[in-house]
Amino acid sequence: MNDLSKTGCIVLWLAGILGIPALSAMDWPQADAAMTANFGGNSGGLPHVEIVFEGEGPVRASGAGEVLFVNNSGNSASRIPSPMGAWIAIDHRDGLISIYNHLEDPPAIPVPEQPDQGRVIAAAGRSGWSTRQGFSFAFFDRKERRWINPSMIITPLPDTVAPVIHSVELISADGRVINPASTRSIDQGRYTVSVYTTDVRLNSQESPLAPYRILCSVNGQEIGELTFETYLARDGVLMVSRNGLVPVRQVYARHPAFEIGDLWFTRGQATLEIIAQDILGNSRNVTFRLQID
Repeated sequence: MNDLSKTGCIVLWLAGILGIPALSAMDWPQADAAMTANFGGNSGGLPHVEIVFEGEGPVRASGAGEVLFVNNSGNSASRIPSPMGAWIAIDHRDGLISIYNHLEDPPAIPVPEQPDQGRVIAAAGRSGWSTRQGFSFAFFDRKERRWINPSMIITPLPDTVAPVIHSVELISADGRVINPASTRSIDQGRYTVSVYTTDVRLNSQESPLAPYRILCSVNGQEIGELTFETYLARDGVLMVSRNGLVPVRQVYARHPAFEIGDLWFTRGQATLEIIAQDILGNSRNVTFRLQID
């Protein structure tokens, strides 16, 4: 079994444990478009719940379904301009909806059309609050009220490049910012770990992306994990998985980094390790050896 087939099996397994329909036939709306932002990215202190593609050309239905809604400039349902511009929502059954934003106006498919997978539904555009030609693509599970990383459902695009860890910071309880790469001794106490890491793919035209998972361990024991699989809407608050569910504001406060959890350091020596992984398992790690006073 090749690596891509293994990845497909892993994606189906993850879909099963997350309660997502096993829609293995689904595909990307454009197979060769440049990805400029992805699920989990830190956008000015807010998370990306979608994947943003840049370029021109047709946008295709990621899977068979029924068109729920089409928005264009002629839509008189609301006088408020939509930041999403021209957009389409397609129901794939079991509560799963795919959403395509910033399309060329107007989209090429009406309600309640039932497109097959791969049918052209629109063209990439620059509508709404978009400054570049392209479109964005998202999955929403309306039963569970959560946004889902599209790479959890569709076989991830090829990638052999590991993420880059640009910096790691320790923020003390009184707000001091410590760089463990240049500081060998710190006081005992509680510290918030902030990691600035980006992922890249093979396409040199693409912007830095978010990784899939960030892990933190002390003295070989894993004590922190931030994973970008889903965002759950709970009582009007968006939650992300970081050692359990936490509000996204606790993770995205330090743009463009991610706060991956709190550590308690006691006197002695400590080895701090940070690992960043992408959806295909490519990983990068950094290690810091600290004296705790």
